[in-house]
Amino acid sequence: SVGMSSQRLARIDAMAKSAIEDGDVPGLVAIVARKGKIVYHKAYGVADVASGRALKKDDIFRIASQTKAITATAVMMLWEEAHFRLDDPISKYIPEFKNPQILDSYSIADGTYKTIPAKREITIRHLLTHSSGIGYGFADGDDRMKLIFKKAGIIDGWTTEPVVLADNIKKLASLPLHFHPGDQYKYSEGLDVLGYLIEIISGMTFAEFLETRLFRPLGMKDTYFYLPESKTDRMVTVHQPKDGKWVKYTGIPEYYDADYPIKGAKTHFGGGGGLSSTAKDYATFLQMYINGGELKGTRFLSRKT
Repeated sequence: SVGMSSQRLARIDAMAKSAIEDGDVPGLVAIVARKGKIVYHKAYGVADVASGRALKKDDIFRIASQTKAITATAVMMLWEEAHFRLDDPISKYIPEFKNPQILDSYSIADGTYKTIPAKREITIRHLLTHSSGIGYGFADGDDRMKLIFKKAGIIDGWTTEPVVLADNIKKLASLPLHFHPGDQYKYSEGLDVLGYLIEIISGMTFAEFLETRLFRPLGMKDTYFYLPESKTDRMVTVHQPKDGKWVKYTGIPEYYDADYPIKGAKTHFGGGGGLSSTAKDYATFLQMYINGGELKGTRFLSRKT
């Protein structure tokens, strides 16, 4: 009905079965949509190797940095409502970012460092485009920045500790940058900063904003920072390869616990990587983009945006 070949789609079956049999992945969910209609949606393998629980189509995955696209969407919704300009300095809304500094030298011996003043302020546009100069802690390619973030206690993505977004971002604002804002590209924690901006502008927690303005209107019923108790049994286990087998991954002790969405304080809403979702929910979000910012009669963004 939408011009897709059933025989061609069936080739996905062979690919998926081969991936499971060859041990490339413990399990996978595949979804294909065309012209707003789902034409392929299947699950293969297991959600948890230890128990052998079969993976289901509606099982929930940690979507990590796919969170960033959702955060950026929320930012642009507020921009369309004229709450700010993209070239506004972020310090206009989060004063702690005033007068940013660039890392000049670093002492491995005692962890101290020297800085030079940045040529310009960080703007909202810089944060959206990873050109702010902000680093990314454990994911940073510069060991000096990794150590600076760790010493400052920055949450780089998710946590089971009782941390709130505002406190984390204010600490981040005091740290040095890689380069002058706007001069280069570097994947960064800028989308976490924008999550806090959304809290300031909207007067809600970032989680509440996404639920009321995006997830509920889009019909994304299984996308959360922290799952309700009734859905924790649908969470897919994070695995890692070990001695030719898939085993449960526990995280990096000094940075995060891999069970973060279903245990711990559940207070931190990270715009850079904190969400969990299903294949169908994320496909729904993407369908809104394919439609030019609209889904089922509700417009979220203008076509131009």
